[in-house]
Amino acid sequence: MEQLYVFGTGNAAVTRYYNTCFAIRDGQRYFMVDAGGGNGILRILEEMEVDLGQIHDIFITHEHTDHLLGIVWMIRFIATRIKNGAYEGDLAVYCHEGLAPSIDTICRLTLQSGLCQLIGRRIHLVPVHDGETLHLLDYDVTFFDIHSTKAKQYGFSTVLKNGRRLTCAGDEPYNPVCKPYVEGSSWLLHEAFCLYQERERFKPYEKHHSTVKEACELAQGLNIPNLVLWHTEDISYGQRKERYLAEGKLYYHGNLYVPDDMEIINL
Repeated sequence: MEQLYVFGTGNAAVTRYYNTCFAIRDGQRYFMVDAGGGNGILRILEEMEVDLGQIHDIFITHEHTDHLLGIVWMIRFIATRIKNGAYEGDLAVYCHEGLAPSIDTICRLTLQSGLCQLIGRRIHLVPVHDGETLHLLDYDVTFFDIHSTKAKQYGFSTVLKNGRRLTCAGDEPYNPVCKPYVEGSSWLLHEAFCLYQERERFKPYEKHHSTVKEACELAQGLNIPNLVLWHTEDISYGQRKERYLAEGKLYYHGNLYVPDDMEIINL
């Protein structure tokens, strides 16, 4: 059974949660999506018993620090393993074509030259395009432009081995132009910056984010049976799951998940 490994669930400004990033686990292999904003991802992988040698495919959705900077640490540690003969195969980092040069530059500015020499040899920055489908692990993964109003950002959709479609809509509200990728999904991974009742406090719309209510109304309207909410504030740390579930269930009647960091969800 495939599993969703939830590494982090917070938005860019959190201190109690790690930034939102995750992986789909298939057997002993992982398709990782984003890496958060720092080296905290290394601790999380260790605590969740995910070995770096099991990760060969990473997708970075966009350039914001809370999604991007952790990839530098991933590349550093995997490159070190490669140099030491402790990593089999290559690492592929997928992103939209405008982001690949930025990742390359950041790595070359911050990592030792001996590690950077592996970029293009054993570590590959792979540009993907809107609507393009690639075969990763045992899945056909289709990447799509979410039409962000801020920085260019891609989501993805794939069909699991159980025949269920899983879609990651990025960290902004669903755009109707993405309906061909989202409609018919059994699992939707969607951001929810805060509770609707606290929208005046957190001002999600100013940041082009949605609330629990709106994400749940979307999933209900699209008849999606499983909804995962994350990329949230952390002022409600310790009470978030209970409070978000209570609001969400008023508007959504499927299976609603509000995971904490380091939770594992069976898909």
